[in-house]
Amino acid sequence: MKKSVEEDVFIPLYPKSTVEDKSSLRSKFQERRFWSAVKLLSNVVLWDGIVQEDKVRDLGLSKLLNRYLLLNILNTPLGPDNTEKCNKVVACLPERWFQDLRGGSTLPELLNFSQHLLQ
Repeated sequence: MKKSVEEDVFIPLYPKSTVEDKSSLRSKFQERRFWSAVKLLSNVVLWDGIVQEDKVRDLGLSKLLNRYLLLNILNTPLGPDNTEKCNKVVACLPERWFQDLRGGSTLPELLNFSQHLLQ
């Protein structure tokens, strides 16, 4: 899993003007790479309970979400596309990780993502 996250994930960052045209090849490529990384996040998180939780959280949240996915989400204009991306990421996260949290708090690895959701 670590090798996949570190070597197989690539989401190019293009200027907003380049990807605003959803029919452009760059925009389509960036979107495919983003959704591929979301699928990898979903697969990594499935190992929760089998592999140590801290390892799964490190790979899934610290490396994959914060290093790759969040950059793309932050560069996506606010609107339905951004909301869909955020919803898919949230759907990947195991509820168990949030059971012991107090109201209004989140996992340390999710602070930046949570701030984006609040905006």
